[in-house]
Amino acid sequence: MQQMKERRERLMARISNGAAIFPAAPTAIRNNDVEHEYRQDTDFYYLTGFEEPNAVAVLVPDHPEHRFTLFVQPKDREREVWTGWRAGEEGARHDYGADAAFTIDKLDEELPKLLEKTDRIYYRFGSDPTFDERLVGWMRRFQRERQRNGVGPTSVIDPADILHEMRLIKTEADLALLRRAVEITCDGHLAALRALRPGMHEYEIEATLRYVFRKQGSPRHGYAPIVAAGANATVLHYVTNNCPIAADDLLLIDAGAEFGYYTGDVTRTWPASGSFSEAQAEVYQLVLEAQLEAIKAVKPGATFIEPHNRALRVLVEGMLRLGLLEGEADKLIEEGAYKQFYMHRTSHWLGMDVHDAGPYKVADEWRTLEPGMVLTIEPGLYVATDLQEVNPRYRGIGVRIEDDVLVTASGSEVLSARVPKTIDEIEGLMMGAHIGE
Repeated sequence: MQQMKERRERLMARISNGAAIFPAAPTAIRNNDVEHEYRQDTDFYYLTGFEEPNAVAVLVPDHPEHRFTLFVQPKDREREVWTGWRAGEEGARHDYGADAAFTIDKLDEELPKLLEKTDRIYYRFGSDPTFDERLVGWMRRFQRERQRNGVGPTSVIDPADILHEMRLIKTEADLALLRRAVEITCDGHLAALRALRPGMHEYEIEATLRYVFRKQGSPRHGYAPIVAAGANATVLHYVTNNCPIAADDLLLIDAGAEFGYYTGDVTRTWPASGSFSEAQAEVYQLVLEAQLEAIKAVKPGATFIEPHNRALRVLVEGMLRLGLLEGEADKLIEEGAYKQFYMHRTSHWLGMDVHDAGPYKVADEWRTLEPGMVLTIEPGLYVATDLQEVNPRYRGIGVRIEDDVLVTASGSEVLSARVPKTIDEIEGLMMGAHIGE
């Protein structure tokens, strides 16, 4: 828990005369009395390492005794038989480093005591409406009491500007967990490549991914896996994963393993037969060239949007060559004519969430890349089957190639580089897998 303690100290150094409140993620009913698999709120876990629901963390840097307080579920032998061990108040102090701990039913009684001499509260509205209402009620109480005694918080500030900046710039400890998540992710993709055969169903490849991820210690996917054969790959967030894979299909796999609350995010597009058709190869090679050009733009001092702009230029010029677009590249880019084939941005931050915390712009200017940032590079090209004006040879082809890229002091490092992506590498590996049967 030393890593979480260091994070708390970094945050508290920035909120003097204030207090920060972080509720755990609420549970959610899946059906009847069965709950969805529980995953802790990312910010809450980042600061505490605590994975139980019905908990609240309170940080008060200027409190003489209780700088870090946890409100937790009480020990309850009967409930623990059904739902598992609880840390309780003693565990919160001993195992998670809380200066003070109370059962969650004491929150309304004890929280105002912790906050009564602070000037402001750091809290993020929107994740839990029920808790939002409770906070508003406490603020009304503080407002009344401040009129009588002259102390107490008067404002609520979103802690994201501070906390998410911390999450955006990864420490070596953060990167160790992220590297492991990406490593497991790569193993899953390689296993999927070796397993792929025409006639399989998409869910069989998904099962391969899940097996490899779980076997290597990943508790869950970082997001719902996309396993999209043929025209399904032209649907960006296709997650049905239940169609058969034909011999002439490309199979797009977008999947990432989570490890230590960090997630990989890798996409590859494979030919089910083991070799690309001519039209598939033309589209694939164009996307690959765009991705490689975008990766070149990842370096300290570049802006977040530069990789996208570079990839977009390559894609639009390639679409002109393929006859998907007509006109001049500059005008097509300016007018957004390419968006029927490429409708998303090339990058997003990556870390504890697959679309990780941190601003893309500061004061309306694109963020400058710094060492320790991690972003995806994922251009794609998607030709829907119903585009009658498009040459039939390209209809139904969807390609995306995505890697996880760390900004380093001297440039960048592709964390997911060991998953092959050139046509020769892919066809060679798939041919070898088929021959080895």
